[in-house]
Amino acid sequence: MPRAPLSRRTRPALSRRTRLAGAVVAALAAGTALFGAGQATAEHSVPRTDKEIPNLTQVQDKIKAYYGDTVTADGEHYASPTGNYARQVRGIEAKARTYLAEALHRKPAGKARPAIILDIDDTTLLTYNYELKVGFHFTPKSQDDYLAHTDMAPVFGMNRLVNWAHEKGAEVFFITGRKEAQRGWSVRNLKNVGYDVPLDRTHVFLRDQEHPPAYLPCGATCSTVGFKSGTRKHIASLGYRIVANFGDQYSDLLGGSADRAFKLPNPMYYLP
Repeated sequence: MPRAPLSRRTRPALSRRTRLAGAVVAALAAGTALFGAGQATAEHSVPRTDKEIPNLTQVQDKIKAYYGDTVTADGEHYASPTGNYARQVRGIEAKARTYLAEALHRKPAGKARPAIILDIDDTTLLTYNYELKVGFHFTPKSQDDYLAHTDMAPVFGMNRLVNWAHEKGAEVFFITGRKEAQRGWSVRNLKNVGYDVPLDRTHVFLRDQEHPPAYLPCGATCSTVGFKSGTRKHIASLGYRIVANFGDQYSDLLGGSADRAFKLPNPMYYLP
């Protein structure tokens, strides 16, 4: 799903299939180094022969196996709750819960209120069914058609983690590269799959390139990192201490204003 003007959504289909392997739960400094390495590999390395390029069909087959591809009678694809993806996500969530239990128990310095920030696509809502439905070939129209009529499943366990953190005193914010016109569909989906937290405009931030907020100096030209880090800075300026930031892309996590970053796995696409 879109997170920036220069993303897989505006690139040829082949380039968006560049993969960053594995999931990392890292502090921002570690994430910065890994992101830089992945970006250099993805964008600046030109294969000399076909042998240096993974076979696209085989990569897709591995992705399906990793998610534990389950096909319903009507041909819909879903990730398995017992698959390797679900197991990996639950391991990350367990570490996040342990960290948050301590971070939310501590009294923050001054009057800052604790908060957590989350991306939406493949951090709180799982795009796997959509990706398989369109054959890993995104178009703005197919995305709009899907979101208008279909609820994505929650990323395994993330709704429970988010609700638990909110009950423990964390304010919850969502920062997504989805466009402002998709707000209603996005909020409906989050509510329907169990995110029992405030989902008004002061808690859910989407890309508004027609009327960008004044707190973003880059305006409509923001990169993913610029948009997300600028929005985090804005939230912090409202009196919040961001104790944790969750995302499936390194571009969700870079740029500061959070005590700790948690990287969720996503081998389906790469967004700079």
